[in-house]
Amino acid sequence: MRVLPLLFALAAAPVSAQAMPKGDAAAGKAVFVQCSACHSLKPGQNKIGPSLARIIGRKSGSVPNFKYSKANASSGIVWTEANLFKYLENPRRTIPGTTMAFAGIKDPQRRANLIAFLKANGG
Repeated sequence: MRVLPLLFALAAAPVSAQAMPKGDAAAGKAVFVQCSACHSLKPGQNKIGPSLARIIGRKSGSVPNFKYSKANASSGIVWTEANLFKYLENPRRTIPGTTMAFAGIKDPQRRANLIAFLKANGG
C-alpha cells in the first residue's frame, strides 16, 4: 500500500467554511505583495511559480507551460477557497514534496484577505 496517495487525499479534504474568516480584498492586496515575487495574476505569465490567474476552481498542477513538482502535479487538489486557506497556512504540510519554498501565512485573517484579493483580481 502506498502512503503518499493517502496523504494527498487527507490534504485535499476541505476546510470547514466556519473556520475561514471573511476576507477583505483591499487588505489582501498588501498580503499579495509577498506572492508577487514569484507569482503573477496575468493569465499565461508564469514566474518562479505558476500564474495564479483563475486559481479558484482550478486543479493543482494544471497551468500550461509550468513545470510542477511531482507532488503538486499529482496531488488531485482543486483550489477551492477552503483548500487555498489550508494550503497557504503551510504549503509543505498540505502537499508534502512541493517545491514551493514559501513557509506559509499563519494568521487566518491574512490568509482570508489574500484569498478575497485573488478572487477580486482574476484569481
